[in-house]
Amino acid sequence: VDLMIPELNPDLAGLKLVQLTDIHLGPYLSRAELRWCVDLANETRASFGLVRGDLVTGATEAIVPCLEELRRLKCSEAIFGCLGNHERYLEAEAYTAAEGSRRGIEFLRGARRELRVGGASINLVGMDFFYRDETHLRELNYLQRPGMLNVLLCHNPALFPKARREKWDLTVAGHTHGGQLDVEIFDRRLLPMRIATPYVYGQYREDN
Repeated sequence: VDLMIPELNPDLAGLKLVQLTDIHLGPYLSRAELRWCVDLANETRASFGLVRGDLVTGATEAIVPCLEELRRLKCSEAIFGCLGNHERYLEAEAYTAAEGSRRGIEFLRGARRELRVGGASINLVGMDFFYRDETHLRELNYLQRPGMLNVLLCHNPALFPKARREKWDLTVAGHTHGGQLDVEIFDRRLLPMRIATPYVYGQYREDN
């Protein structure tokens, strides 16, 4: 997906980001299938990797095997991520972040990192999944930095219009699994996740 960002610093033109999200290692996805996904992601030769939460479904024992596969991501710079609702359900947020850190994957939990690319800077901010995401998002506005590309990593794409109002330049999310179920009838795509949010798949743009 090509992201067209107005007034982008030329040093960021052509920068590649690769995202892996909602892996749910367990009953729905095997470790061998995840290994294939990581191999596919490595073909992009990205600078930065982004892991968008929901690493597992229902079993903390699968977190470390998932991270072991994710550490195989070949990014020239670094791998960052945020946590999803399933890490929250399992009360495994701190555990996931600690085990990720041991494997070179930094989960940003209400924190920011400045990424230098040539003479340009990206201000990368990550947030945990919260049931009142909008309130928590406003509390993170102090982490924005003027003169940088402000990128928000959040699990839930329903935050997109709120992030736009709060002047984030780019929001990267997961959670909706491409709509969960995709059925085409009479040239129309029926995506059940649209009951919960209009932001279910691909790229959305409002203003800049």
